[in-house]
Amino acid sequence: MKVRYLHTMVRVKDLERSMAFYELLGLKETRRIDNEKGRFTLVFMAPEGQEDCPVELTYNWDGDDALPSDSRHFGHLAYRVENIYEMCQKLMDAGVTINRPPRDGHMAFVRSPDNISIELLQDGTLEPAEPWASMENTGHW
Repeated sequence: MKVRYLHTMVRVKDLERSMAFYELLGLKETRRIDNEKGRFTLVFMAPEGQEDCPVELTYNWDGDDALPSDSRHFGHLAYRVENIYEMCQKLMDAGVTINRPPRDGHMAFVRSPDNISIELLQDGTLEPAEPWASMENTGHW
């Protein structure tokens, strides 16, 4: 029996803000479904050249009071990046908190506007470097 990965779905409270966050990570909108009857929008976003591995942002037009304040039950999304220091700096410059800095030059965690934990993993190896090497964790990841 064959199984094929389709996508990961996360619920979002502010579609535009969430899309802007995933765009900072390098994802692009690949598909959108607006469902008038169900009053929701689905936006699929994926890294260029990896359109078959999207994250689905589900936005309920009438709000989503059931959306958990802490999405730790979800786990996390993980993305390999070309340069973890440059990516973390780009995110910080855009106001994103680096919850677990890349002290080892290999792994970092941030959170989306909807509190989804995002793991960033370095492609290859970078030597530990400041200011990252001595940066403390912020919040939880």
